[in-house]
This record gives sequence, structure tokens and C-alpha cells, in this order.
Amino acid sequence: MLQKTAIVVGAGIAGLAAARALAVRGYKVTVLERTTKAVGASIRNFGMVIPVGQTDGKYYERAMLSRGIWKQVCDSAGIWYDEVGALQLAYEQDEWDVLQELGTIYQHRSYRALNAEATLLKSPAVVAEGLKGGLYSKDEVIIDPRVAISTIPGWLSEKYGVLFEWGKAATDVRYPVVYAGKEAFEADEIYICSGADFETLYPEIFAQFPLTRCKLQMMRMIAQPENWRVGPMLCGALSLLHYNSFKVAHSLTKLKQRIEEEYPDYVKWGIHVMVSQNQVGELSIGDSHEYGMTHDPFDKRIINDLVLSYLNKFARFKSNQVIETWNGIYPKLTNGETDIVVSPEEGVTIVNGLGGAGMTFSFGLLEELVSKK
Repeated sequence: MLQKTAIVVGAGIAGLAAARALAVRGYKVTVLERTTKAVGASIRNFGMVIPVGQTDGKYYERAMLSRGIWKQVCDSAGIWYDEVGALQLAYEQDEWDVLQELGTIYQHRSYRALNAEATLLKSPAVVAEGLKGGLYSKDEVIIDPRVAISTIPGWLSEKYGVLFEWGKAATDVRYPVVYAGKEAFEADEIYICSGADFETLYPEIFAQFPLTRCKLQMMRMIAQPENWRVGPMLCGALSLLHYNSFKVAHSLTKLKQRIEEEYPDYVKWGIHVMVSQNQVGELSIGDSHEYGMTHDPFDKRIINDLVLSYLNKFARFKSNQVIETWNGIYPKLTNGETDIVVSPEEGVTIVNGLGGAGMTFSFGLLEELVSKK
């Protein structure tokens, strides 16, 4: 029996997830990536796998499936990860009301609403003054996206024989052939995981969807001295307005109204504030959300200043020295959906539109798709 073949366009997290799901099923996989290494949104994020932000049902299950695959991949490839969970913090009564309600709603996920004393025991970085309490979820995993996304291709090549063609921009698809300029690559199945590039391949397909692009700004703080660790990923109250899973709390309406009145600049720039820590102790801080099809390439200092100001309300560190700032751009559906999966022609599958949840959803989504083939 002839070995099935597949081409994956894109070596971001969705493309790597597709390559893994195909390779473990015996496909001979070739990945085409236009750059000489992954430099897009897949390395410009917190490195958080966040089931806590996903609604019950298929999205939470997909996030948990991804979580399991991430652990398998990291264990096999020798990639660092940290199962520290997530801690949502409250400093006002309306914030605490929401967290207590969520703790009750999500008892089946073993979320725990902690009083102030118990919350402080979870992380030495949490600000004690005015703390009402926190909501702790044990499911969240932190990886370092820069390390993981650069390591996984080598692991896929060594373990499964996946061929990576770096610096080869796919310019046209005419099944069963993918063209990279004058070069032609042929396969039984083709997966297009092109991220924020809607213009090069199948632009007429992308034009049919309510897609936009989101620009986020983030920062990285220096490795904390004396191997000091913050513990769980930490989230301020603004995050309660960001994730769909929190919208089931009736008490969120009151909190949303206050935040919109007291923090109009944060609402304007789509800011919610979180922090995660990588293996060497550096802190990733962010982020903002600006929407539009074309963004200027420049970071706005006002956004970074707002993020740092709000961060100071709930977290303090041994060192606050910022060593890097950056922005990333990812595709986002405006209709509330979390992904685009469409076949423009027989043998071709487009996977896109994962929004800011690519790290959380990609492994699970591609596992679901490929397992049905």
C-alpha cells in the first residue's frame, strides 16, 4: 500500500499541529514556510494554553485535548512546560462577586474561589492590599512559544520524517500541486494554515468570511533574580470581560458597566492584563487588541504604559525591567466563531481564524480534523 502524502502550508502553530496530526497517522508530510523560521503570531504570545477561557462543550474539550497533546509533544521533544494553572484576581466587590459566581458555575471543572489569604499562598507576586480573593484553575499550562515553535519542526523531522521547506512561499494551489514560484510540490492532501495572510492563496474564499486582523502589543520583563517564580499565570479583572467562558456569570453585567466607565482607554485599546513566566524566569506581559485589515507597524507607548499601570494594581515583581516590546497580528472572526475550516476544492483544507486562541486550540482542532479522514 502506497504511503499517503500531505503538504502543509505554514509553520506556525496551526501548521505544526496539522503536520503532527498527519505524521502520527503515517502520512509523508512536507511543510512549506515562506520565512526561514517562524516569526509570526505563534511566537508573539504568552505561551498560555488556556482552557479556563473556553465555554463548556466542544471548545473546552478541544482546549483540554490540545493541553494533552502539548504535554505529549513537549515530553517527547524535551520542551519545557509548566502546569501552574491560572489565578484570576479580585480587588473590588463586583470583581469578587463574579469570581464567586464562576466558582459555583464551574465546580465541575474543579475551579476554586479562594479567599484573600488562600490566594496569597498561590503566588508571591500577588498584591495583598485590597485583595478580595481569587479564582484558581489548575488546567492552564505555560510553554515558551519562542522555544517550542522553533523546536517542534526538528522533532517532527527526526521522529516522523516530516520535511520542512523553509524560505519557500506557496504562491498557488492547483490540486494536487502546490506551487512555490516555479517549484511544484504534489500530495494527496493539502492543508492551508497561512495565518494572517488572506491575500496569497484562495483570497476569494477568505473574502466570504467575516475576518479581520487583530494587532496586540506585549512586553517581556527581565529574568527574575534568585530564580524567583510567580507561580500561576496571573490575570486582572479586565480579563473577565475578555474570555467567553466568563460571560455566563450574571454578575458580570455590573462589573462590565463599571469598567467601561472607569477605564475607557482600556476598553478603547482592548486591553486586558495578564502575566506568564517562562523557563528562565522572564515575564511576558500584555496585551491589547486593535482590529482592522491593515495595521501600522509601530507600537504605541500609551498602550504599554496602560498595561504596566494596571499590572501594578495586582502584581509586583523582584524586577520590573522591561527588556523587549513587540506586536503581533493574527486573524480574527468577527461573528464570535473560533475557526474557519473549509475545503475550497477536493483534497484541500483551509484552517484559519483561530483568533488569539491558536496556542490553546490548534493541536486539538487539527487532531479532530485529521482523525476524521
